Amino acid sequence: MMPKEVLVEVKGLVPTQSGVGIFLGHGDKVIAIFVDHSVAAAITMFMHHLKKPRPLTHDLIGSILAGLGVKAQKIVVNDLKDDTFFARLFLVQENEMGRNLVEVDSRPSDAIAVALQQGCPIYVTRAVWERAEDMSWALKQSHPGPHEPENEDGGTGEEP
Repeated sequence: MMPKEVLVEVKGLVPTQSGVGIFLGHGDKVIAIFVDHSVAAAITMFMHHLKKPRPLTHDLIGSILAGLGVKAQKIVVNDLKDDTFFARLFLVQENEMGRNLVEVDSRPSDAIAVALQQGCPIYVTRAVWERAEDMSWALKQSHPGPHEPENEDGGTGEEP
């Protein structure tokens, strides 16, 4: 029996004129979720463990969670409607009163930022994974591999 969720990892971020593509991959397939530049910047900072001069929104969220004794357990990209992805953030709080699990609606971009900040896994439901277009070609085109040397201007020499 196939698992209901596919564990993915952030394979790359690719800027576009209108936003940034976050590429999530598992095996040979990669899907892209397009987000605004500000959330992509936060995701990049978390990916590279960069210190920020002042706390940003996702840092505030992390501080609130820590203050309440809550940790992100996982995030799940759980729906795809009209080319828009939806996600859920699963939070767990353990204290003397017991264990409490809370599930919260979230934009995938915010959920991914929190997952990277908190070090929790990122999943995509099997149904969404199967319906989402494979964008491996776009990631490969934006990041040339070792067999595709860059030319002097940083490109691969291919026409756009």
